[in-house]
Amino acid sequence: MPASPPATRVPFAVYVLGLSIFVLGTTEFMIAGLLPTIADDLDVTIPDAGLLISAFAIGMTLGAPVMAVATLRLPRKATLLGALVVFVAGHVVGALAPTYATLMITRVVSAVATGAFWAVAAVVAVRLTPPGLTARALAVLVGGLTVANVLGVPAGTWVGQELGWRAAFWAVAALAGLASAAIIAIVRVPGDDEASAPRLRNELRAFRTRRMWLALATTAAFQAGVFAAFSYFAPLLTDVSGVSERSVPLVLALFGVGTFIGISIGGRVADRGLFTNIFASLGALTAMLVVLAAVSDHPVATVAAIFAVGVAGFSIAPGLNARIFVVAGDAPTFAAAVNTSAFNVGNTVGPWAGGLVITAGWGYVAPVWVAVALTLSALTLAVVAWAHERRFEQEPQRVPDPVT
Repeated sequence: MPASPPATRVPFAVYVLGLSIFVLGTTEFMIAGLLPTIADDLDVTIPDAGLLISAFAIGMTLGAPVMAVATLRLPRKATLLGALVVFVAGHVVGALAPTYATLMITRVVSAVATGAFWAVAAVVAVRLTPPGLTARALAVLVGGLTVANVLGVPAGTWVGQELGWRAAFWAVAALAGLASAAIIAIVRVPGDDEASAPRLRNELRAFRTRRMWLALATTAAFQAGVFAAFSYFAPLLTDVSGVSERSVPLVLALFGVGTFIGISIGGRVADRGLFTNIFASLGALTAMLVVLAAVSDHPVATVAAIFAVGVAGFSIAPGLNARIFVVAGDAPTFAAAVNTSAFNVGNTVGPWAGGLVITAGWGYVAPVWVAVALTLSALTLAVVAWAHERRFEQEPQRVPDPVT
């Protein structure tokens, strides 16, 4: 019989996981649009309400690897469903929260569940997908987060403004329940049984290599660069470019469209060559950030540059995620969780670094130059990783040791 042609499409089950990521991503970011109503309802200041965003980021950063270890011996489908059950419970309790402290606790719990789901979903997506389509499958997951920014966050904010912030929490809980039902009905994980469950010792072995730490550092530096600039797009647009405040959401939505396009392109490029994707994306991102800084006093050019930053920046996401699976080999669960944490480290460091130069009085263009510096550091790390990888591939017979 003739050999079957190679698969050219990502399995539908992976899109179900991407839909779940869409729900999780919506709750991660929609809170920003609900801060005034939450602050009024719970009788706290807006800065205090803003800590709910930080709490979620910290919960994601710490929760992903901790939960990866805690659920390592469980079937992966059961872990996905368990994470969604906890997520739903966190939002139900959050919607009923009588106090700020209660809501804060539910945000941390929901973030931990989100981190656990992210890490295991990446492993399941790779396991479900035929060889040669890994980066595209991971692009579907990241695409779910991008669509959350473009559609889910504005919709959640609108629901919260029209019906109250608690209604937004109820809506997210209902969507997560639907996602759980879809996973039960559609997602089948090959070899998802106790006999094939990974062992922590094997999972930790990948962290004895320089390859892993270079990959994680590249992820964190890239993400910090993007968020150093993105976090201050609004004042850059209004105070430097002269864009009206009412137009800012439209520009940010355009940025979101750019990220979706970038992820879609990047997934295809990364499946042909991971370092090709990483180098091209970081080079293009650096160039577009420089252009953005140079044209920031021209509104139309600034809007176009922000769109281009979205396309160039997020085209790297599939390659960075797929790279972790290459380095981790047959023990990817904990590595995928730590990579999730690396992204969140970037989410934390980038806005902080951008804020420092604004506080120093250097203006709203300065965070873009900080982003350029961070992106160049990510590119440098990628070059070092590529050189190290070439040496690694030339010594296939060598058993990796702690200084590989």
